[in-house]
Amino acid sequence: MKNKRLIAVVALLGIYLIGSFVYEKMAETKSTTPTTTEVKEIGVLQYVSHPALDEIYRGIKDGLKEEGLVEGKNLKINFQNGQADQSKLATMSQQLVQANPAALIGIATPAAQALANTTSDIPVVLGAVTDPVGAGLVESLDRPGKNVTGVSDQPPVSAQIQLATTLLPQAKRIGILYASSEDNSKYQVAQAEDAAKEAGLTVTKYAVPSTNEIAQTVQVMSQSVDFIYIPLDNTIANAMQTVIKEADKEQIPVIPSVDTMVEQGGLATIGINQYQLGVQSGKMAAKLALGKSEAATTPVYTFDQGDIIINQEQADHLGVKIPEEVKEKAKNVKQEATKSTESSKEEDK
Repeated sequence: MKNKRLIAVVALLGIYLIGSFVYEKMAETKSTTPTTTEVKEIGVLQYVSHPALDEIYRGIKDGLKEEGLVEGKNLKINFQNGQADQSKLATMSQQLVQANPAALIGIATPAAQALANTTSDIPVVLGAVTDPVGAGLVESLDRPGKNVTGVSDQPPVSAQIQLATTLLPQAKRIGILYASSEDNSKYQVAQAEDAAKEAGLTVTKYAVPSTNEIAQTVQVMSQSVDFIYIPLDNTIANAMQTVIKEADKEQIPVIPSVDTMVEQGGLATIGINQYQLGVQSGKMAAKLALGKSEAATTPVYTFDQGDIIINQEQADHLGVKIPEEVKEKAKNVKQEATKSTESSKEEDK
């Protein structure tokens, strides 16, 4: 009987000791595991407001969310918009850096350059920078080497010119409209010029110093070109409605570089989805902020293909017949908008 009691006591003591050991280990693990409620701050600097960059910012917020950072829970976004003012970009960059965020995001080349010039410690993510190496932001696309990495929005320029010649087979003269102040535009202009010459087109470049000269420049262009090509250029994108208004007066088609500019009246393009570009930027920023990756060794993300986007309404207005083989592969911006509206109605039911 005594032996049975002794065995029972020993068994209970063993259970107690094992339980205490497991509890201590669990407590120890809990204390070393980062809490999910820790708030991470992300600073975002946008160069200017226009539909393409606004879509990127929308995508950034969703990309952060996909990686577990949600506003109001464990994420604070400090957003600043320089409205194309270089002095504002410098001041805003200093303000964002002084807040000591976990990561920074620069939407468009001037914004990214302003942030990179302000800090060499805080990770900086490029959101829509066409030529990160040429802009002096990274040492190479594969191995950035500094505190900067991100997403390049380099479009398929040659394919865009080829699409233009397919849609406009009678065209002989191309006018390239861009802002002389934007480095990313100059890089694409050179590519577009080479591609256009290879396609047998006569090329004329029209550089504008600011939005004030755009209307007059388009008026001049429309008298001597068969279509207008616009690279990824924030200055021109910010005045796209003006470009279309003046070009329409002479029935001159406009081939832009992004889908949002097709929606605003461009004829067609082969472009990268701006929202998805933002999503990828947000995901990269989240990983940097959470310590899952390092900027210096994270390759710059580049998209390997784009979508054909057409504006059938504008094509009808200009009398341009879209070949069936192009229609089959393309997204019609008006149709896409209709689908989106119909989806929203279904969700509301």
